[in-house]
Amino acid sequence: MDFIPNPPDSPTSDPFLISFSSSTSASASAAATSSSSSQPSQSGQPPSQSRYESQKRRDWNTFGQYLRNHRPPLALQRCNAAHVLEFLRYMDQFGKTKVHTEMCPFYGHPNPPAPCPCPLKQAWGSLDALIGRLRAAYEENGGKPEMNPFGARAVRLYLREVRETQSKARGVSYEKKKRKKPSQHGDGGPASSSDRSTPPPPPPPGGAISPPFMIT
Repeated sequence: MDFIPNPPDSPTSDPFLISFSSSTSASASAAATSSSSSQPSQSGQPPSQSRYESQKRRDWNTFGQYLRNHRPPLALQRCNAAHVLEFLRYMDQFGKTKVHTEMCPFYGHPNPPAPCPCPLKQAWGSLDALIGRLRAAYEENGGKPEMNPFGARAVRLYLREVRETQSKARGVSYEKKKRKKPSQHGDGGPASSSDRSTPPPPPPPGGAISPPFMIT
């Protein structure tokens, strides 16, 4: 039987070339899949909101529900600082922070050793962050900055009072710690008088240098 060569346009029958071609095709397919997955989705889905934006939206909806349940119901345009203070006191019932009264034996104790009947309230930090989010949401929803009830002076004074009261009752400090400036010395301590080297005196003028000895 005669040997019939493969025609030029027919696929090769070499096993090595077949294996190389298959692996090359698989690599190209994997690379295409990887590049398509790395590209941003074009399905038109909106990007997920940040945690801050999601919380701000929930807080705004909660305040809107509070206005609708108010007796009589309140419109946002008629809301003022007094209504904001009422809302903050209303939110205290959902707080989880124990605020000791002055008659409590654990008043001013940061870690009370036993339970007590003192009420649970919203922590000052939570209220301060809540007002910040509602203040931004008010203006994002068409409110004028100069008419923003969440930025009123009465609200700021109330938050300051809550801060001072809870600081005393809980025995904690809300003061921000000042950062210590790094020392320029290797040991980190203050430089002593012996560490300060006295600079050498300036050299005398060029023509006034006296020789160490005279040749006679």
